[in-house]
Amino acid sequence: MSAFFERFFGDFLQSREYQEITLSNPLDMHLHLRQGAMLESVLPFSARDFALGVVMPNLNPPIMTTALALQYRDEIVRLSKGLDFVPFMTLYLHENLDKGELTHAYAQGIRILKLYPRGATTGSENGVREVVSERILEILHVAQDLGFMLSIHGESNGYCMDREFEFLEVYEFLARTFPRLKIIIEHVSDRRSLESLERYENLYATITLHHILLSLDDVLGNLMHPDLFCKPMIKTPKDRDSLLACALSAHPKVSFGSDSAPHLQSKKYSASAPGGIFSAPIALSMLASVFAYHNKLENLQAFVSDNAYKNYELDSVLGDTHKVIKFCAQSWEIPQSIACENSAISVLFGGKQCVFGRISK
Repeated sequence: MSAFFERFFGDFLQSREYQEITLSNPLDMHLHLRQGAMLESVLPFSARDFALGVVMPNLNPPIMTTALALQYRDEIVRLSKGLDFVPFMTLYLHENLDKGELTHAYAQGIRILKLYPRGATTGSENGVREVVSERILEILHVAQDLGFMLSIHGESNGYCMDREFEFLEVYEFLARTFPRLKIIIEHVSDRRSLESLERYENLYATITLHHILLSLDDVLGNLMHPDLFCKPMIKTPKDRDSLLACALSAHPKVSFGSDSAPHLQSKKYSASAPGGIFSAPIALSMLASVFAYHNKLENLQAFVSDNAYKNYELDSVLGDTHKVIKFCAQSWEIPQSIACENSAISVLFGGKQCVFGRISK
């Protein structure tokens, strides 16, 4: 791990005075819960710590219809019963969406369309071939009129480290073309993306835990760490530091989205390792630790809740939900993995000491 990371888990862990923080309605605005046995294994970690999660639709088959979204939502609600967790569903954007389906989805409480460029990441095989095609623009006109938001995994097909930057022209074209459509730059990984937030009123972003703590050197600098391989790729120290500063300042247009994306070790440790980092078991505890390290605990509530509550207009979604999560400065060892099926899922920073621990009810 990076020198910063070792110092963070070294001197800071030993010198930390007792602190306590209370978070109200923490929100994860980008979450992969998968399906079947994996859903059952990973859901409890997010449902325990978050009041709401924006659930990604890249399943097999993908969530391309309202009926599939509602079935998936019902399954999540059933499995998370008693944990006060609201699954905020998304609909997979594809060329065959029409006004009738979009109208039906909106009436059922689905407010977000998720756009995947075809082949860009896990589960994007049915994604959009050409984002600015006439058909996709027609769909987005309808979506804007209905009041949807558009979340995008924004990467080109170019050089892997420049893919997000190259996609910025698409974000900006869409922001100009649909000024009333809120557009989310998901899991920002390139510091240059942050500049677009200042240029366009309707552009917003989510930031992950791993992109504010790691650089490509952590992934490939010594031995290769497949557990740290994700898309968009973790980039340079300058990108990491800019994203960290943005998160610590609780920039009003930026929200926390874990992009927690579990994969079985049997697939992750292979010649064709899929991109994805599983951070759900540690996301809030680690964020509390990071914000405390930088003496910015006063901004954590906005980053993990208040910004999203306002930007995604969640009043009607959360209703009377009031989930309070308390943490205190007490170190605990992050588990290496969790069991799933006949394999396991590696946990981000497994085996390390986390500074802040959750106070049980």
